[in-house]
Formats: sequence, structure tokens, C-alpha cells
Amino acid sequence: MNAEAQIKKGRKFDQVLAGARAVFMREGFEGASVDEIARDAGVSKATLYSYFPDKQHLFLEVLKLECVAQSEVEVLFEQKGLSVEEKLGVICRKLITFFLSDFGQDMFRVCVAEAKRFPELGEAFYNTGPKYWGGKIAGFLSSEKARAVLDIDDPYLAADQLAQLCRADLMLKVMFGVETDPSEAEIDRVVDEAVRTFLARYRRAD
Repeated sequence: MNAEAQIKKGRKFDQVLAGARAVFMREGFEGASVDEIARDAGVSKATLYSYFPDKQHLFLEVLKLECVAQSEVEVLFEQKGLSVEEKLGVICRKLITFFLSDFGQDMFRVCVAEAKRFPELGEAFYNTGPKYWGGKIAGFLSSEKARAVLDIDDPYLAADQLAQLCRADLMLKVMFGVETDPSEAEIDRVVDEAVRTFLARYRRAD
């Protein structure tokens, strides 16, 4: 089933999404009810269902919009005047910040839990998150400026490797509640080591 074909836009579409986002962030996917979403959005259930056939498709749309909004990828890659090493550091910091954010953590948990029952959810999270980021990073790694410094045969694989370096142990600690508020020093350490390791593998020989 194509989720996009089920969705129509209307006067209260954004209002429904705003209410749904608030409830999903507060209650999680399982805890959120259509009645509660309608109340928060200030619409009737009939209006809500006129836009979305069920809660899953509503969550899917919130997920897509949130992933794009949270990533700020276009702004990130438009930054001027940075060296390749500095740009890698900026990319890594943004990735880590997303991985550690409440939104990033909540969406990861929900999408993993729901992926088998609602495959479109996992696919949407992958396409709007990891795949989208990976494509943008690969594009940077393929740029003339990056290629002058880095020797990379497969920029998409290299982009994924960079993202994996950013996850490190800190992401798991936050996800499992071992650590709830990582310090800037901890984040700096992961960023610095990710960039150093990546450059050790891909920097061109002098």
C-alpha cells in the first residue's frame, strides 16, 4: 500500500500534524490514541480520518517532516570557508546531536518496534534519515574540494562508515539509559576521534 496515495491536503492538514506531533512526542506511538490526537489538534476524528486512514499513516507523515526538519542538511552543507577536516567535524557533530536527541532516540525505538508490522514506517525512517544524510555526505565526499584531500573509491560506503563512527558507545549509553545527559566534552571526544579515524583511513598520501 502506498502511504502517499492515501493522504490529501486540506485547510486543517497542518493543524492535524501539529497535534499529532505533540501527542506522539509525549505518549509514543503505542500510547497515542486517535481521540487524543484529535483533541490536541482541535479537530474532530472525522476531520482527522479525512486526511489519514489510520494512526500509522499519520505517524509516518509526522516522521517524514520531522526527519527533514531536524536534519538541517541543506544549511549544513552550504557552510563556506571550512577546510575538509573542519567540515567533517561539523557533519559528525550534527550526526551525533541527532542520534542523541530525544526525537532521534524515540523515532529509532518506534521504527524498530513497528518495522515488521508496518514496514513503510521503517522504510520512511531510513529514507528520510540515514539514506538522505548518506547521500548528502557522499556528495560532499565526491566534491572537488574533498577529493583533493581524500582518496575514496566508494563515497556512499565511506559516508556510512563516518556515520557509524559517530554512533560509537555514547549512542547506546543514551538509548539504554546508562547516560542521560552527555557532556560537551564527551561529544567533542567522539567527534574528534571519528574525524581522526576517518582521515587515517582516507586521507591522501603526501
